[in-house]
Amino acid sequence: MLDSKIGILGGGQLGKMLLQKAADFNLQVSVLDPDPEAPSKSLCARFVNGSFQDFDTVYNFGKDLDLITIEIEHVNIEALFELERNGVAVYPQPQVLAIIKDKAHQKDFFVKHQLPTAPFELANGAADCIAKNYPIPFVQKLRTGGYDGKGVQIIRQAADLSKSFDSPMVIETMVNFKSELSVIVARNSAGTMATFPTVGMEFDPDANLVTCLYTPTQISQQAEALAQKIAKQTAEALQIVGLLAVELFYCSDEEIYINEIAPRPHNSGHHTIEANNTSQYEQHWRAILGLPLGDTTPIAAASMINLLGSKNHEGPAIYDGIEYALKTAGAHIHLYGKAMTKPFRKMGHITV
Repeated sequence: MLDSKIGILGGGQLGKMLLQKAADFNLQVSVLDPDPEAPSKSLCARFVNGSFQDFDTVYNFGKDLDLITIEIEHVNIEALFELERNGVAVYPQPQVLAIIKDKAHQKDFFVKHQLPTAPFELANGAADCIAKNYPIPFVQKLRTGGYDGKGVQIIRQAADLSKSFDSPMVIETMVNFKSELSVIVARNSAGTMATFPTVGMEFDPDANLVTCLYTPTQISQQAEALAQKIAKQTAEALQIVGLLAVELFYCSDEEIYINEIAPRPHNSGHHTIEANNTSQYEQHWRAILGLPLGDTTPIAAASMINLLGSKNHEGPAIYDGIEYALKTAGAHIHLYGKAMTKPFRKMGHITV
């Protein structure tokens, strides 16, 4: 499979880091992205500027390829089904994306397969949400299109209902959790699985996105085993080929709930580039190419800090403090190559 013609839908930072590892395997990879200056543009064998949500664009991009993968799940699934019918391997599979792309389908999937998740209801919009009189506090999650904290908000008091989303949503009970965790699991077409050690995550309370993560976590061995078990059960239930990030609410050693899942390399696995024997990016290639899965043993304890756009700046990116970071032993800087920044935009990360 190393001589396959491969395509990635999406050319952002995840695509860029996939390409950096693809170079080690001498893979020839094409990229489709709507941004003409996407971070992946300079690293791929072929760059196509176009929408990964348009049927014809996705189909024409992939029809002469052997294998297609993704770095974002908000893509045209119908085109991927058609490519699959025409003999192109698509990993993760279109049927998996169809479940994960819609948070209501995710929640229904968890319930059907007896995977632990917070209680929920569905609402068609703001008026429907208010009419349901769901116990406050609760969380609103747009069914589709959300990413990096967008499309998620907490209704903490009745007055907050005035800012309700006016689109189809999931209304989810707020879980009384101690911390948020993530487990990344890889699964290949033979059903072999390998997990990375659980990481702890900290979030910006306003933007609802990860500011930093750390590993090892401070949870017990019992909780670690439960988190790993849930991640594997989820990947097996999906029959996914590739990576799956399973974000979790840790309530107690006996009680862990799934928050959301993502079928691709994930922000919670960036640290594995330096901190584990195999990175999440290499593991994704191994899984979808049918190669032996790599050893995920940690090399050292690690923390990853997201470099986010300043709250008060929008425009050309200015990086402050690079010299200081480079003087720090064990610090590794990753800049994504985005020319323009805006509040909370992911511009890079540092692993220590």
